[in-house]
Amino acid sequence: MAPVDTGPAGAEIIVQSRPGRRPAPGAEQPDGEDGRARSGLARTFAIINLLASRAPEALGVSAIARDLRIPKAVAHRILKELVTDAFLAFDEGTKQYQLGPGALTVGLAALRTLDVPKTARPYLERLVELSGETATLSIRQGWQRVYVDQVLSPHEVRMSVALGRMYPLHAGSSSKAILAALPDETIEEFLTQHRHASLTPRTLTSADALRDDIAGIRERGYAVSFGERQAGSASVAAAIRSASGDVVGAVSLCGPRERLAEQTLRHGAAVVEAARAVSRDIGYRGPF
Repeated sequence: MAPVDTGPAGAEIIVQSRPGRRPAPGAEQPDGEDGRARSGLARTFAIINLLASRAPEALGVSAIARDLRIPKAVAHRILKELVTDAFLAFDEGTKQYQLGPGALTVGLAALRTLDVPKTARPYLERLVELSGETATLSIRQGWQRVYVDQVLSPHEVRMSVALGRMYPLHAGSSSKAILAALPDETIEEFLTQHRHASLTPRTLTSADALRDDIAGIRERGYAVSFGERQAGSASVAAAIRSASGDVVGAVSLCGPRERLAEQTLRHGAAVVEAARAVSRDIGYRGPF
C-alpha cells in the first residue's frame, strides 16, 4: 500500500499499487516523486491556493503544473473549469491565469464572517483587567487607521479615544505598529510619497526618524508612543494580522504618560500576546 495523503477536508486518499499492472482508467496518478496522489478536489484547491499565494502575479499552465507536480493536462482541465465559473481569469495574450471575480466574491464573503471587533473584545477586556489602563482596537484603512472599539480604564484619571476618528500611520503607537508590520516596499512608499504632519510637538515626521523607530518596533514586537498623538498620553500597541498575513489593525493600551511609562515593558508584552491571540482567532497561522 502506498503512503496515505490527506485532502483538504482530512479525508484519507489511499492508493493501492500492484506490481506489474497498469493503473485502471481514471485512477489517481502520483503527483510527484514522493509517490503521493491527490484527488481532483485537492488538486483544484492546490491550484487556487498557489495562485492566491502568488497574487497579483499571474501564472501559466506549465508553471502551475511544475510547481504542484501534477500532469499539465490535468492542470489545464482544472484551470478551464475554474475560468468557466469565473473563479479564475485567463489572459489570452499572455496565456496566464490569476484569481478572478468568483474568487473575490468568496473572499469577501469570508471576510464578512470575520468580525474582528467581536473577536478582539474579550482580549481588550482582559488587557484592562491586567493593566488597569484603557485598551483599544484600531483597523487599518489604507494609509490611515480608525479606532473601532475601546474598553475604558477603571481609574478616575484615564485616557479615552474617539471611535470612528481616523489617524495617519505615523502618529501614535497603534499607527506605528501597523506601519512597521507592512512590507518594506509599502513602508517606503508611505515614507517617501506622503506628508507626515505633526499632531503634537512629539510626533515623528521625518522619514529617517520613522525608519529608526520602525526598526525598534520590529525588534521589540510592539510600538511605543509618548505624547506623539495626544499630549500628556502614552501608549503601547501591537499589530493584528488576518489569515492571509495582511495587517488589519492593532490593539493598544493607553493612559496618562506618568503612569504608563512605569509599566512600558509589562504592557508591551501584554499587547503582543493579545494581538497574537486575535490574529490566531481570525485565521493567521504564520510567524510573528
